Order: sequence, then C-alpha cells, then structure tokens
Amino acid sequence: MITLLLAIVHSHFSHVKTQNTTNHRFRTPPSPMTPSHQPPPPPPPPSSPVSTASKHITTSNSASTSSPTPSDVWNYVWIPFLISLCKEVSSAKPSSESTNVLTSDSVSRLSSTCPTTDSKLNFRPIIGILSHPGDGASGRLNNAANASYIAASYVKFVESAGARVIPLIYNEAPEILQSKLNLVNGVLFTGGWAKSGLYAEVVEGIFKQVLKKNDEGDHFPLLAICLGFELLTMIVSKNNKILEQFSASDQASTLQFMTNIEGTVFQRFPADLLAKLSTDCLVMQNHKYGISPETFQENTKLCNFFKILTTSIDQDNKVYVSTVQSQRYPITAVQWHPEKNAFEWGLSMIPHSDDAVQVTQHVANFFVSEARKSLNRPPVRKVLDNLIYNYSPTYCGKAGKGYDEVYIFTENLARI
Repeated sequence: MITLLLAIVHSHFSHVKTQNTTNHRFRTPPSPMTPSHQPPPPPPPPSSPVSTASKHITTSNSASTSSPTPSDVWNYVWIPFLISLCKEVSSAKPSSESTNVLTSDSVSRLSSTCPTTDSKLNFRPIIGILSHPGDGASGRLNNAANASYIAASYVKFVESAGARVIPLIYNEAPEILQSKLNLVNGVLFTGGWAKSGLYAEVVEGIFKQVLKKNDEGDHFPLLAICLGFELLTMIVSKNNKILEQFSASDQASTLQFMTNIEGTVFQRFPADLLAKLSTDCLVMQNHKYGISPETFQENTKLCNFFKILTTSIDQDNKVYVSTVQSQRYPITAVQWHPEKNAFEWGLSMIPHSDDAVQVTQHVANFFVSEARKSLNRPPVRKVLDNLIYNYSPTYCGKAGKGYDEVYIFTENLARI
C-alpha cells in the first residue's frame, strides 16, 4: 500500500515538473537591454491565425505566472493528505499482519475453545429391536417355522438419529437374549400381528426388565410402535381383551393433542409442525385394533402408568388413543408408524411430504436422545459381533405391498 501511494506521489510530481517546463518554454525571456536602450517596436505585422494563437498562448502563460491556478491549490491539499494516510497505513500494518498469521499457540487456543461433550451422555448408543414371527412377506421369502424378521425401515429410523442396532431375536435362547439386552441402551417394539404365544411373553419379559433397569438408576428408554402399543396396553391393564376394533388400515391421519407436551416425544417439534399435526394428515396408521379414550380412562392401571398425549380418528369417525407416555419411565407408545414416512413405500397412503418426513426424524431424534442418557457402556467387541450389520436385508418391495426390505433370522443364524 505504501509503495503504491509513493508511486502516485512520484507520478504527480513528475507531471507537475513536466507541466512547469512546458510553460517555461512559452515564456518570453527577459531582454538584457535596459528600457532606455531598447529600439522602438516594429510596426505590427498583419494579423494572421498563427500570430493570434501565439498571442493567446503568451497571454495565458503570463496570467499563469501571475496568479496560482486551481491545480496549484489542489497540490497543497491532497499531498499532505496522502502523507497522513501513509502514516496511518504504516501504523496499522503490523496489527493486520498479526491477525493474518496464526502461530501454533493461537491455533491451540482456537481448538481449545470447542465445548467439551457431556461425559454423562453416551454418544455411541445401541438400540435393541425385537424381531417379529414370520418373514414379513406372508411366507414368500422364508416360510420356516422358526423364521422371524425386522423391517429395515425400523433400522433406518434408528440409524437416522445416530444410533446403531442389535437385533433381539425373539425365539433365541433366553440366556442369549438376555446377554444382548445387556449390550443396548434402549429397546424398540415393532408393528405386527402376534398378540399371544412366545412373542407376547418375550415382550412382557423385556418390558419388565426395562422397568427394572430404570428403577436401578439406568435411564433406559422403550419405544413401542403399533403392535407394541397394543401389547403394552394389554400388559399394563392386565386385560388381554381390552382392545377394541377400529378401521385404520392404510390410513393417514392427524393427531389431536390432549395434554401438555413438555418432556414428551413432541417437545422438540417446531411450533408450526405441531400445528400441522392437528390439521394435516402427517402420520401413518395401519391397524385394526386400538383403545378408545373412554376405555383407557376407565382402567385405573392404565391411567396410573400412562398419560394420553394424542388421539386420532379412524375411517368410521371413531376416536382412539394414538400416543401415550409413561408417567414415571422413559417409555413412549404410539399406535401410528413414525418410521414409514421416510422409509416405506409399499402402502399407498403413507405421507411422504417434507412435513411428514420431519415427523419421522423428530420422533427418531427424541428416542435416540433418551438412549444417550443410558449409563450402559458395553464391551466394544461384543457390540460389533452382534450388530445388525452382521446380517443382510432382503428386498421384497417388488410385490408392491408391505415392506420394502426386511432382515430375516432363523434359529441357527441367531446364535452368533
């Protein structure tokens, strides 16, 4: 910058010097004669354009030597200004250079300003997903009697929020299932049809262990979806016949809020999305059973354990409970399918709008954020040996209905 300014000053003075020299050439040199010895002036020649121009130039030069021009005045103004500016730039340059050059100490200081993560949180959470009897495709993929499956949409749902999955294969030996439960930070019950038999017994056993882990001080969340919601309703109420029939197969619906959402799965939803949930069909229903608010509230055990968060309306305009949350435990149950909006395409009424996909993501984020509070830190090698990545999903979406992908397990594959 200083070099540039000095060059400008030098250029200006060169221009001024050249101009002065040029003006000097047009001036009439003083005569060495004294006024008394000067000869009389010759008669004026006839006027011509050239002589007129010479006379004009001479007159102009005389005028310029007699009084300062605006250019001369400007020289006195802008040159001191440039000098002053040079001084300010010179004084500012060291500090400018110091801000542009990062020393190792300054880099160290910058990196140390990153906030430290909360040591109480687990940023590598593991979710156990319980498999369901069958192959998820009515025997088209695997009709073995001991086959069970997990729809890949549930796995993607969990992974989208930053967790990994260990499959809890429902018909494994109890000791193997127990050892896998000790590797996870939360559990997810999926949708399906099995409301009795071994599967229902395993669901109840895991539910009791979830309560025990929380009672012992470990924050251990449970998310129950569709069939999971129905089974928890039966288990908590201690009434296997409490469910009622509803017409909500392949139906998108709204959610009508019944209570304060503070501390619930909906707490982190943006206000505009919460409002749309009550007016737009952003959640996917696919069930034939449920429980009405009246039946729910008549059961003391249910009311003591759960609080109703939302209700929905089926295709016959019948109202049913669609979301509940435990009063004391990190347990949430939804009659609807949050995983389908983003990861399933087999049913015609699944909402896939931007708002609907946001619903999927916010529910997943809430569940996994609860799992990060778990105190369980399982051995890394055992986790790696049991992750869902040890299995491959099967594509079944060509049928145009049901699930797009499923993980299928058989008894011998389950014992890894």
